[in-house]
Amino acid sequence: MDNTLILLCIIAFVAGFVDAIVGGGGLIQTPAGLILMPNESVASVIGSLKIPSFTGTFFAARQYLQKVKIPLKRILLFSSIAFAASFIGSYCLTIVSNQYMKPIIFFVLVIIAIYTFTKKSLGQSNTNHALVFSTSKGAILCLALGFYDGFIGPGAGSLLVLAFISFLGFDFLQANAHAKLVNLATNLGSIVLFIIKGSIMWSVAIPMAVCNAVGGILGSKMAIQKGNQFIRTVFLIVIIATLCRLGYDVFFH
Repeated sequence: MDNTLILLCIIAFVAGFVDAIVGGGGLIQTPAGLILMPNESVASVIGSLKIPSFTGTFFAARQYLQKVKIPLKRILLFSSIAFAASFIGSYCLTIVSNQYMKPIIFFVLVIIAIYTFTKKSLGQSNTNHALVFSTSKGAILCLALGFYDGFIGPGAGSLLVLAFISFLGFDFLQANAHAKLVNLATNLGSIVLFIIKGSIMWSVAIPMAVCNAVGGILGSKMAIQKGNQFIRTVFLIVIIATLCRLGYDVFFH
């Protein structure tokens, strides 16, 4: 195993750990992959990194499902919509530049960061009841964020968490559990497209997937143990990191 692959595996572990807590692992893994594999096409790098993202999210989701009760029919609906939307988003990325959307996303994230920071009670209790929860509302959110994950990418898991809290009344733990399962579907939608395109380097993807999975298991266990306040703190850090990443793309790239 060469030094580059060893470094990629370490990065995959850290990305899986952070992503399991509140999303945002792609902010660590994607730039590192592009830097460390400069001779590969962007499609090959992004496609290959979707495999460890999927495995890490899968094992994190398993941990959450042991602690959080999720209605099967509802999550299957959300995941199916997100899968299709992500596939379409990834396809659009192969034919259209996403650069023009990044300034819009940047300013949306500024509002999200301010809102989360100032609203201390956000996601600290579960208000999921008939007046707050709406399956149709959740389906629309998964459609929009599934497309976002396939087309743009950074911070999609964190945006799912915030959407489930703000619009469906979940606490951070409930929102995280739902987001992980939906994120599985968005990753799978992208993976299917990249497999069809022949854009996955399996010799890199598989070792990284193992390391990302270990990180995902440990990160989800910590999130469950520490609870909502801890998840909220990490969520803010991830949103700020997403802002920095998109801000660089918008203003300096």
